[in-house]
Amino acid sequence: MIDPKLVSDCVHCGFCLPTCPTWNLWHEEMDSPRGRIYLMEGLVDGSIRLNATVVEHFDRCLGCMACVTSCPSGVQYDKLIEQTRDTIEREYLRYGGERAFRRLVFAVLPYPRRMRAALALAPLGRILPAPGPLRTLVELAPRRRLSRERPAAVTPAQGEKVARAGLLTGCVQSVLFGDVNAATARVLAAEGYEVVAPRRLPCCGALALHAGRHDDGLRRARRLIDAFERAGVDLVVSNAAGCGSNLKDYGHLLAGDPAYAERAAAFSARARDVSELLAGSPVRAERHPLAARVAFQDSCHLAHAQRIREAPRSMLASIPGLDLAEPAEQELCCGSAGIFNLVQPQAARELGDRKALNVLATEPDVYASANPGCLVQLSSALHRAGRPLPSLHPAELLDASLRGVPVERLLSEARR
Repeated sequence: MIDPKLVSDCVHCGFCLPTCPTWNLWHEEMDSPRGRIYLMEGLVDGSIRLNATVVEHFDRCLGCMACVTSCPSGVQYDKLIEQTRDTIEREYLRYGGERAFRRLVFAVLPYPRRMRAALALAPLGRILPAPGPLRTLVELAPRRRLSRERPAAVTPAQGEKVARAGLLTGCVQSVLFGDVNAATARVLAAEGYEVVAPRRLPCCGALALHAGRHDDGLRRARRLIDAFERAGVDLVVSNAAGCGSNLKDYGHLLAGDPAYAERAAAFSARARDVSELLAGSPVRAERHPLAARVAFQDSCHLAHAQRIREAPRSMLASIPGLDLAEPAEQELCCGSAGIFNLVQPQAARELGDRKALNVLATEPDVYASANPGCLVQLSSALHRAGRPLPSLHPAELLDASLRGVPVERLLSEARR
């Protein structure tokens, strides 16, 4: 249910417009945060019906939260869009094909084994004509063989132990970027953290909550809290910005659940992004030079939702020889945004192509971002531009530096 008090916080000043990706695409008022809040206000007072046109404007929102950081009035748009999407999924009946596709997405993405099986069919989809929305899935599917690398169940700390950290390996992350998880565990261990990576962790619920599947998302959140409590960890570390943002929201999301409210608040207080954790700790392990120019893209859910910008840059700046480049329009989303690039493929493609041009303008050797969706989205856009770049997570770059991997080898073996 949409909270009218949160709606009334908006003074309709328009400061959110320049940073809103869909406003930048179409310059349509109802496709801006301010315009969507007008629609929310109408839904609350009953002057607007929840019809296909209204729902489309909310579906077009990426939920990137750039408007939250640009708002001078402190409007909690993140909570408003979450409440509105929950209302839509409960009260609006989508047409058959759209409803079936969304069900398919959520029957596959949160389940690593199913996702691996689906991705195995992607090469066939590039040869044969894939029907409708499945073409988008085929286009976004990685072109390389998926890494089977994963961190050990327990990675001992090197030297004196700082803390016992639980690593959220993630559903999409564990399938598409298992090597990122392994690199993250090695980096944390090198800096004194004992890393626990429990097997078969449930999905954190971020994808479901982002899409308005509130009950499903909360059910997954409870299961994840249970899993990490059983692991007996001091901290919970994420290397996927969208998931990390969700972990930090558990206290708010489960505040009304008597059995989980206190536990969820404690869990959120212990959640950290890997860059946030490392940037706040003394450097212990030796870094070896890595002479490469890296175009680093802010992930929306790291920069806007978690308000973390300097930590990943500090993490990369600790690597000798690394030249950090800043693409233009950092505040604009790349078009990934949960399942947005699956259900709004044309808008996502336009945003991805725009971001790819900004990245290429920095003339980098490698592209880096702290979120799996961003890495997938930009890799696809860079392929369309005919300039596929090595695409790495910042943790992989730091891991290569710690292990003394030659830059030529790193770039030649990196995903593109």
